[in-house]
Formats: sequence, structure tokens, C-alpha cells
Amino acid sequence: MQYRTISNGTTSFEVSTLCLGAMNFGTITDAVTSQQILDRFVEAGGTFVDTANNYSAWAGGHGRDSEDVLGDWIARRGGLGDVRLATKLGAAKKDPALPLQNVEPTNFQGLSAEVVAWEARESLRHLGIDRLDVLYGHVDDRETPVAETVAAFGELQREGLVGISGISNIAVWRLVEAREEALRQGVDPYGVIQQGYSYVYPSPGFGRTNDVSADLLDYVASAGVDGRPPLTITAYSPLHQGAFTRDDKPMWPAMRHASNRDRVRVLHDVAAELGATPNQVALAWLMGGEAPVIPVIGPSTVAQLEELLGAADLVLDDDVRARLDTADLDVRAPVAA
Repeated sequence: MQYRTISNGTTSFEVSTLCLGAMNFGTITDAVTSQQILDRFVEAGGTFVDTANNYSAWAGGHGRDSEDVLGDWIARRGGLGDVRLATKLGAAKKDPALPLQNVEPTNFQGLSAEVVAWEARESLRHLGIDRLDVLYGHVDDRETPVAETVAAFGELQREGLVGISGISNIAVWRLVEAREEALRQGVDPYGVIQQGYSYVYPSPGFGRTNDVSADLLDYVASAGVDGRPPLTITAYSPLHQGAFTRDDKPMWPAMRHASNRDRVRVLHDVAAELGATPNQVALAWLMGGEAPVIPVIGPSTVAQLEELLGAADLVLDDDVRARLDTADLDVRAPVAA
């Protein structure tokens, strides 16, 4: 296993370069299997686990199923030990009687000071711990003043309840605005941003703010200097729920374009030449770029986890990276008039 330091400029700690996503724990993945996955991940050197306060309300759960499974696991092992735990708030149901969805009306709680203060403490209670290593705002809330949200996370840090704050599903300009506001207030800025990111990329579309963009990668790579504290990307859905290797798992509609078909073909060719799997190569590609990226993997069985662990020490040489990077250039090249 390899490791990376995440930091907000004041608080820093080391985490494994693979993060275990616990979204389906306690719902789609039963509690026993979930704990077996957690045990094996830690045994293999994994030290970063990711959950949220609404996992998985859409899969027959009550919303904190994953946090509760993790709480039981933490209690069984007598504490977190070297494991760093991240959870999220703000995207649980505002009205329990209405559905939770990604299109309007979303029914998200949002990131008001009241929600941030209350939900952080509820997560601590369900997890059975007294401090969160990382706490994200789950979805950007444009109806709450950014100064209010930033101050609320800053207060949790001052109280010692949160180590590093983060944000997820946000436009780059909003991220920069929030980090600058934190510096104005004299509180630690977001040190982690979680966005959708993988070897394939979506078709352009106005309003798509949930994905890693070239601008975000450039901004993150430029951080870690005076006036611009460090920032790390955690990448969700890095394998598109198995779409790189399974015909029964099509990629999301925005990903189904000619450039990505070419990239997946090259991904398979490179994997075969390296004696690795396409999933392992895709994860290694994410971890080895110029900007610090930590993929959030979501295995539902120990066997799936074993495959993904094989990416932890897979380092792609420069020629292989260049081949993967340019796999779709012929498809994207403009046609001469």
C-alpha cells in the first residue's frame, strides 16, 4: 500500500492512496460482509474510509446505515487505530416524507450553520467516536451564504470535533470562493474535495459541476504554496460500478461517446500487456497524475476488494501514462474543412 499526506495547511495526516467507500454497507452489502471488507482493507494497509449521513437512504435504508455499520466495526476493534474516517453532511433528506434525488426538487438539508452543527454531532454519535478526521459538505448549497457554511465548519474545527473539512459536488469557482472566505475569516479552508473522476470523462454540459475538470486539476496541482493551502481530490465512482469490465454495467449516458470507447479499448490493451486488470490500471492512472488524487473504491465483496488492492502498488511508467493520456486524440481531432 502507498500513502499520501492530506492537509488544509494547519492539520495534516497520512492516509492510504486507496480510500474504501462504505456507501452500500448495511444495505446493498450486508453488515457481516461489510465488516469482512473493512477488516481485509485494514489488514492490507488501508487507512482511509469514506461514508456519509445519508447512505443508503435510496436502497431501503434509513440513511445512516453505513455510519451504524462502521460504528459497530469501530466498537468491535476497540477504536479506529490508524484508520482515518471521513463522513459527509448536507445531502440527507430535508423532508423525510419526500424522495431524495439529484434533480429538482432535490430535498437536501443544505449547509446552513444549524445543519452543519447538528449533523456533525449526530454522525459522531452514530459512529461512536469523538472526532471526525474529515467532514465534507456533501453537495454545494447555493442558497446558504458561503460565509455561513465556512464559519460553521471552522467552528467544528475550533471545538476539536473535525480535523480537516472538505466539500463535494461543487463548481470550481465556488470552491475557490469558499477557500478564500475561510482565509478571510481566519479558519482552515477545505483541504479535500470529492468529485466524480475516472479514466473516462463526460460530454461537456452546462451545469455539470460534480465532475473533476481540467481547471480543478490545475488548481489542485497549484496548491500547497503561500496563500493557497494544500488541497487533495478524492474521486468517487472511479470504476463506474464495473463498467470497464462488465457488459451488463453500461457507463452513464454522459460517458457514452466515441472518445471514451477508444480510451476503454486502450485501457484493456495496456492492462493485458502489464498483466493487470483494467480496473487496476484505471486506479493507478488516477493515483499517478500531477494533482493529488485518492480514488474512493466501493467493493461489495472481499474478492472484489482483493482485485482493487492490486492497484495500490501499481506504478505506471511515463510511456504507459502518455499512451493512456492520448488514447482518444485521433477521435477528438478536428476534421479539416
